[in-house]
Amino acid sequence: MMATSGLRQVGAAGGIRRVLVVDDHTVFAQLLRRALEDEPDLECVGIAATVRDAQEMAVRLRPDTVLMDVQLRDGDGVAATTDLVAADPEIRVVVVSAFIDGTLLRRAAAAGACALQPKDGDLDEMLHAVRTARAGTFAVHPRLLREAVTSDPVDLRVPTLTSRESDVLQMLAAGLDTGVIARELGISVNTCRSYVKNLLVKLGAHSQLEAVVVAMRSGLIRTDEVPA
Repeated sequence: MMATSGLRQVGAAGGIRRVLVVDDHTVFAQLLRRALEDEPDLECVGIAATVRDAQEMAVRLRPDTVLMDVQLRDGDGVAATTDLVAADPEIRVVVVSAFIDGTLLRRAAAAGACALQPKDGDLDEMLHAVRTARAGTFAVHPRLLREAVTSDPVDLRVPTLTSRESDVLQMLAAGLDTGVIARELGISVNTCRSYVKNLLVKLGAHSQLEAVVVAMRSGLIRTDEVPA
């Protein structure tokens, strides 16, 4: 079991966000390091090419955020994410991959990742994900949701949703968390969470992300209505 000690020298609130890059593609990792170092509010504290190195460096360097590749030399980056988050619930992990489908979306969310980004995506979007990643949330670019919908078959039985459940579902698809949704709808957070639980049951989903994917596949949400 990996353990952590000490306090982060700089928090994510208002200071420099310290980033650990975990990727066994040397050129890609070095380009990410350079991009991070060019940003005044971001700092690359190191590069790890293996799961083992990532775990050791996370303990020693105490990064705020980890950019985690999925396929590493000695193991699975998603499984490594589970271990990192279990050891330090405040750490933020942004999973990156060249190949993304519905299975990876669900695995990354279940592992405790804060975001999922494509390796062939826009650099500014990846940096934005690093800046905005928050523990307990999971942000996915709408393009990835669309790809998951078309590549990952699900049960197409369409449940009946109330008007308020539909509102909550649409906002989940837009990437909003329950606190923001509650404020937008003028309801309590507990009430919003109850709507989310009802949606999970009706859609046969195990997570908010899976609920959105199922809803898109079932036609309850049109992919062209999800903000880009």
